[in-house]
Amino acid sequence: MILFTLEHILTHISLSIVSIVITIYLMNLLVHEIVGLYDSSEKGMVAAFLCITGLLVIRWIYSGHLPLSDLYESLMFLSWGFYIIHMIPYFRNHKNHLNEITAPSAVFTQGFATSGLLTEMHQSTILVPALQSQWLMMHVSMMILSYAALLCGSLLSVALLVITFRKNIDIFSKCKSNHFQIGTFSFSKLKYANENEISNALKLKNNKLKAFRNYHTYQLIQQLDCWSSRVISLGFIFLTIGILSGAVWANEAWGSYWNWDPKETWAFITWTIFAIYLHTRTRTNENLQISNSAIVASVGFFIIWICYFGVNLLGIGLHSYGSFALTSN
Repeated sequence: MILFTLEHILTHISLSIVSIVITIYLMNLLVHEIVGLYDSSEKGMVAAFLCITGLLVIRWIYSGHLPLSDLYESLMFLSWGFYIIHMIPYFRNHKNHLNEITAPSAVFTQGFATSGLLTEMHQSTILVPALQSQWLMMHVSMMILSYAALLCGSLLSVALLVITFRKNIDIFSKCKSNHFQIGTFSFSKLKYANENEISNALKLKNNKLKAFRNYHTYQLIQQLDCWSSRVISLGFIFLTIGILSGAVWANEAWGSYWNWDPKETWAFITWTIFAIYLHTRTRTNENLQISNSAIVASVGFFIIWICYFGVNLLGIGLHSYGSFALTSN
């Protein structure tokens, strides 16, 4: 009872901390970045990570198995995976755009897990016989960590596509307009100034402004693409290990390495999508490479949710015990 109460307290503390962190991120978006607020948000994420780590350890102790046996536990572990991805660049002192992805992902995942929809799953119960295996830790943990990494990388690709799309719209609108903005020049001065000098000054001014904006947009796109590819590559490795270990476990439990039930089929589709993503990054055309790979990763974002959550709603196949509850009384 004490451990369950402590777990409940840690859950709400971590959720509250991450909610405050997201508020700080939103404040930084509206105003110029404040160093004090940024440092506080990073410390808040560390505190939330320690809370959810303690929560999972406590649940592991009193349940006797790795907390991955039902939807509630897998969502909490997925949230913990988002924290892990967030902590890696933090401890390496690298400022990047992962913060804006991992923090909301962690709070939404954890918020859904602790909502009233999954109240019955908060109490850990005995594992069903099919899950009483040493492969549970290897297979399920690798799959959940791969989902966390692939979701973060896919969201970075979505952000990259949005920025690229907006950049293309700006270029198209500027090409349609054949005049330059007057800027701070007044009409009274224009009457007495030389038209060629004004035109040259305006062109120089606009060219510098365009070059400045294009440079920073290009830098942002390159950073998003770099981090997206790194995180997705890590997630793809985890996914491969998870599928292979699952095949070995399936052979021990069911006598066959592959059975093409819905969960296995969608896991294979997910693996194929991100294999295509990695293949598109080998193209020689850099601009085409970035845009095509980002589109593939964006499609993969929805495929992951179908594989992880959507298939469980059906409640069919050899993984049917994974539909919201993998445990029995």
